[in-house]
Parts: sequence; structure tokens; C-alpha cells
Amino acid sequence: MTLAKTLGTAVLSLISLGMFSNVAVAETGAPLLDKVPSGTVLTIGDPVTQKALEVSGLIKELTFEVKWANLSGGPQTSEAFRAHALDVGSVAEIPSIFATWNNLPVRNIAYRERKDPIANPIYRFGIAPGVDVKSLTDFRGKRIAFSPGQAQGTLVLRALHAAGLTKKDATLVELPSTGDVYPKALASKQVDIAPLGGVNIRRYISQYGSDGASLVEHGLRDDPAHLYAPQWVLDDPAKAAALAEYVRLWARATEWVDQNPEIWIKEYYIGQQGLSREDAEFLIKFAGTQVIPDSWADVKKRHQETINLLASELGYKPFDVEQIFDNRFEKIAAAALPRSQ
Repeated sequence: MTLAKTLGTAVLSLISLGMFSNVAVAETGAPLLDKVPSGTVLTIGDPVTQKALEVSGLIKELTFEVKWANLSGGPQTSEAFRAHALDVGSVAEIPSIFATWNNLPVRNIAYRERKDPIANPIYRFGIAPGVDVKSLTDFRGKRIAFSPGQAQGTLVLRALHAAGLTKKDATLVELPSTGDVYPKALASKQVDIAPLGGVNIRRYISQYGSDGASLVEHGLRDDPAHLYAPQWVLDDPAKAAALAEYVRLWARATEWVDQNPEIWIKEYYIGQQGLSREDAEFLIKFAGTQVIPDSWADVKKRHQETINLLASELGYKPFDVEQIFDNRFEKIAAAALPRSQ
């Protein structure tokens, strides 16, 4: 092996181990292969899309081997990336940002959002019984459930910012945003305010509304959804080509779910998740319509604003948003859909 190759191998090894702070040295200028090489395997952590591909039949169009991992969310996917046990994951806006701050080089490769993010937010703020909160300005002096490094935590900071407040104007209570931790924390008066998502929104009011529990709309965008992958996976030409193919099918699966709500209710929400029809119908209505933009310009602008806000509030060093997007993938998802989308 030549000295140049030896040094190159050493550098890539250091990157994969997170030795270079806030650096994502990339082959992102290299063209993607037109065809996925034979023998390519991807380990994918995207359970919702996996189910959509299976139910829709789109899974038959995969030309490479997939090992599905029942993983989602930033903490799990980042941990799996570090262990080199995962090639791509499905997350919201925040994980790629915190991965970068924690010396894990990753890039976003696909993005979708809600057509009407204000009317169809992912989260609403739950208010504990007996607590008088009618708007974001009432957050001053309140105890707020906070999960740093996750979308819910960032929404709390953005809500405070929108009200002209900072984290110093409230008491942030660090709690994991898993399961029904937040509804229980509200009901037990452990916190005054907590961001609730999914069926917890409906269930919280049905269970504790008679006790005085309430909800507050935040009026902010909270809808980004991404696929992201480690830099070393994107630097592998075969795996990068497979990721491009997966992004196309991910986009088509997204559209299929929007167009087939009854099948999705039956097969996913009821059949796989075990939800009641009432909860399933609530989630379908609550989500609205998903769209996949063919430009990341606005996406990056909002992402940069989030980076700057988190850096200011949590003491991190801001960085250029371009560091966490692989622009080779910008047009791929939207191009896989009819122009009418």
C-alpha cells in the first residue's frame, strides 16, 4: 500500500471514530452510481417506511439486500451509527445537529414536511391541571419538561424564543420524552408544561381533561422529517447508490400512505401498533398531507436558524448547515414523484 493510501485510510478511520470535531470530510462531490452494484447490503432503521413498503408492495422494487433494524429516533440511531451497526435512519430535525456536536459525522439525504405545518403540528403543549397557561407568553416562570438533543426539547426553546423568553425565564425539567412519561409528569404536577405528540395528545385530554388539563397550540413549524446517514456510508459508492434507490422508494411510500389512509389505519396503526380505530383516525387527521420539496433552500435556512438557537441556548459552537446535507440527494426524492405532488 502506498503512503498516500495509508494516510487516507487512517484519516477515514479517525473520522468514523469521531476524532475530528465538527468535521465531515466528504465524497459528496462524487457522482452517484446509476446502478446499485451486486452484493450491496444496507442496514436500515426506518420501521414506518418498512411497513409502508411491505403493505404497498413497493418493497419488491428494491434491487439490493436490506437488513431492517427496529430503530428510530436520534439517540438510538446515533448509537447504532457509532457501532457501525446501521447505515441510515429516520429522524426529525435535531439528531444530525447533535451528532455533529458530538463528533459523529452524518449527512441528511432526504427531507419531507407537512403541507400545512401550523394546522397539522406534530406536537401540542400539554398543560397540567390547574395551571393557567393560555399562550406561549405564559411560559414565564413555569416548569417545563425538557429533553435536550431531541425535537421536543428544541420545540421548548423555540417556543420560549417566540415569546421573547429564554431558558432562564423558565425552569426546564430534564425528562425523557418516551412513552407516556410527559402525560404522567403533567398529571402528577411534576411539571406545568410538556410537549405532547401522537396519541398522547388525544389521550391526555380524554384522561385528565375533567381534572382541568388543557392544550396550547404553539403556532410554530415542528414538522421536519429526515433520512440521515453516517459519512463513511456515503463515502462508499455502492452504499451511496443503494441509499439513492431507497430515497426514491421512501418518497413513493410517503405518497402511498397519504393516498391510502384506510389501508394504513388497518395494517399499520391497528394491525401493527395495536391502536384503537379512534386513535388511528385521530393520527391520520392530525398528520395532514406530507410533501417532499425539490429544493432544500428553505429547509437549510430553517435548519441554520435551529443550529444557531441551540448553540446560543445550550452553549454549543454554531456551524454551517452545509456540513450536514449531502446535496447529491437534494432532487432525488421529489423526482421520484409525479410533478403534481
